[in-house]
Amino acid sequence: MNLPSPRVGITAVGAGLPARVLTSQELQDEVVAGSGLRLPERMFEKATGIATRRFAAEDEYASTLALAAARRALDAAGHDPLDIDLLVYASATRDVCEPATAHLVQAGLGSRAHAFDVSNACNSFLNGIDVARAMILAGRARRALVVTGETPSRAMRRDPSGLADFRDGFAGYTFGDAGAAVVVEPVERGGILDVETETASEHWAVGGIPGGGSRHPRGDEYSYFRGGGKELRGVFEKIGGDILTRVAARTGFGWDAYARVLVHQVTLPYLERFVELTGVPAEKLVLTVPELGNVASATLGVQLDRVHGELTSGDRVLMVGLGGGVSLMTMVWEVP
Repeated sequence: MNLPSPRVGITAVGAGLPARVLTSQELQDEVVAGSGLRLPERMFEKATGIATRRFAAEDEYASTLALAAARRALDAAGHDPLDIDLLVYASATRDVCEPATAHLVQAGLGSRAHAFDVSNACNSFLNGIDVARAMILAGRARRALVVTGETPSRAMRRDPSGLADFRDGFAGYTFGDAGAAVVVEPVERGGILDVETETASEHWAVGGIPGGGSRHPRGDEYSYFRGGGKELRGVFEKIGGDILTRVAARTGFGWDAYARVLVHQVTLPYLERFVELTGVPAEKLVLTVPELGNVASATLGVQLDRVHGELTSGDRVLMVGLGGGVSLMTMVWEVP
């Protein structure tokens, strides 16, 4: 007798956004004041399509945003913090180098789960969900909470020393702050149906924040985001189509099979280029970048939180993650 394969899926979602809203022009004015550069009016908004973004307050941290999202996800699921036995903090941002930020979230939450961090740039959250799913399928956990908190705004350089410095850090001006969380557990139907990855690690140096590790443990100069947005975009365009082709061939799902397609969003022109290259119907996307900017690994979680209430059992969602390093990741999820 063939027994059905165990299913694991997302059963609740939450997001956490800081209260402070900053327009792109206000951010540009700060950079102009700090650098003395003369920049065209509304240059930031025109170049990126980002009108506003959220910034964490001085007393808000990555764990603060993750904790707010975690509480909302647990409330939506009707679970107590002690009902989870695995807590995965999956983010490009952390509160401290040591210990794992998962412990800071757990201390605030009041849970007693096995807790650890997963980090893979903007793909961290998808990786975290995949790790939680694998541990549940392996019998190592019963119910997981996967959280992310992103405060990349603190890696923006507000006082570039000149035009070259400004250009090197321009991709950092797309950032905004946010948190997201999902509950992952066994389900009777639906669940996570497919996961695919594509990695091109030879491009790891294209962009990132070099400080905080053993190469550059100290020094403010290394704490700012630096890198070429165009170079990253070129890598994604080169290898991104293949991963979507493999997913379609393996699952048999075309665009019509998905109620929504959630895509990591860096800038509006970048998203428009994704639509052009892949043919995904624009109405299936969840547009967040003009309002929130690039919120790193929280992007897909925030998008999912925004549409979760309109999804019904059997609806499928395709999530497409893009991360520095460079990595691409897709996840097909069906609503239980």
